[in-house]
Parts: sequence; C-alpha cells; structure tokens
Amino acid sequence: MPRYFIDLAYKGTHFSGLQKQNNARSIQGEINKALQTILKQEIETVTSSRTDAGVHCKHNFLHFDTAIQFSPDKLSYQLNAVLDKDISVHTIAPVTSDAHSRFNARSRLYSYKIHQYKNPLVREFSYFYPFPLDFNTMQEACQVFLATTDFQSFSKKHTEVQNFDCKLSQCHWIIHNQYESEFIVEGNRFLRGMVRGLVGTSLQIGRGKISIEDLKTIIASKDCNQANFSAEARGLTLNQVNYPSEIFLQ
Repeated sequence: MPRYFIDLAYKGTHFSGLQKQNNARSIQGEINKALQTILKQEIETVTSSRTDAGVHCKHNFLHFDTAIQFSPDKLSYQLNAVLDKDISVHTIAPVTSDAHSRFNARSRLYSYKIHQYKNPLVREFSYFYPFPLDFNTMQEACQVFLATTDFQSFSKKHTEVQNFDCKLSQCHWIIHNQYESEFIVEGNRFLRGMVRGLVGTSLQIGRGKISIEDLKTIIASKDCNQANFSAEARGLTLNQVNYPSEIFLQ
C-alpha cells in the first residue's frame, strides 16, 4: 500500500504533546481527524518521535498508508484549511513502502531558547531565566556532552528503551544578545526529557551551582535524580528531522 510522509509545524502551547492520547488534545490526534474528514477513511499516522506538552516544532514528520489516490499538494492545502491555527502542514510526500518516520530518521535537531529579562513578546517560545550565567563554562559542559554516549542520567523514568546510548553531532550555546541565548543540539536519537535535562543542568552550571566535575559525576551516576529537568517546555523547539534522500519517491 502506498505510504506518505507529512512534514508539519506546530505551536505546542495548547496541546498535550505530539502523540495521540485518549483523553487529551494532541497534534497527532488532530492530524488523524483531519485526514479522516478529507479522505473519508480512518487513517492512523505514525510519529517520528514524541514531543512533550508545550513543546514546539518547525519540522516534524508522520507517515500514513492509504490506497486512496490524491494530489499531495491538494491534500496539504485541504489539511491546512481544516486544522487548528497552531498546526501547519508543509508538504506531503510519497515514500518507499518500508520507509518509517521514526526508524529511518538519521538525526534530530533541537533548539532551546532562554531570555534573561521579562519580555511578553517571546515568553511563549522562550524560558524566562533572570540570572547571570557563565556561558564559557556552559560551553565546556557542551564538550562533555559531545564526548558522552550513555545519557541515562538525562532520561526521565518510565521510558521504554533498550539502552540509553545517544551520539550527539553538535551541542553548543549561541548568544544572540545580552539577554537572549539559544542551546543547539543534534543527535541520532534523544531520550524522554533529555534535551530539557541537558539545558536545566547546563543552567545550573552557568550559575555556579554545580561544576564541570560535578557534571561528570552526574553522568557516571546513571541516575536521573542527579540531573536537573526544570527547564520549561515552552523554550524547546524541534527544528528538523533528517532522513536519507532515497526513501522519498519524488
């Protein structure tokens, strides 16, 4: 049966997260309902990853199967006409029948924004953190993260994974101006709550609450109670999911 990838963006503020839930409003649930309305057939999508309640996205992917013939451009237009204003479909693309939005992803790129002064114009997409920070030490922490492969200390409990191994390909802070900064991290996979754990712990390092040696001890402990997960969801955005080009049919 033909398979398609949906590339979408969303503002996560008013949703319970990406993944469909029985008693809460989710991005996947809204996409499934919209597809069923337009195609007149029950459609179950598969997500590339999970994003928590309140997390935003510039590009994320779902896949679905259907034998119904349609124009991808027209279906994109129709979906955008019926979907909530906080969800947007970029494109719909045919892919190989074995392509998988989750398992074929080569890497995911996240950003996390903070602002250190009260600013109502950025508050829905940035974490207000009004404390002085030592970004030099925070960049040192990023080098430790890049050298790490076992991120069990940065995975929240009750997650169903076989291992905690992740390989980061980039990890650094960008200082946009005196008051606004952004954490950039890309990896082959991420664990539940991992990015917010990296950010929260980095901010503790930036404030001098813990040292680089303390960070290494936290990593070696393999205990998520030692890391800091207090960074709010609002600051986190999934920027991109990267796939091998050969799975796309056009």
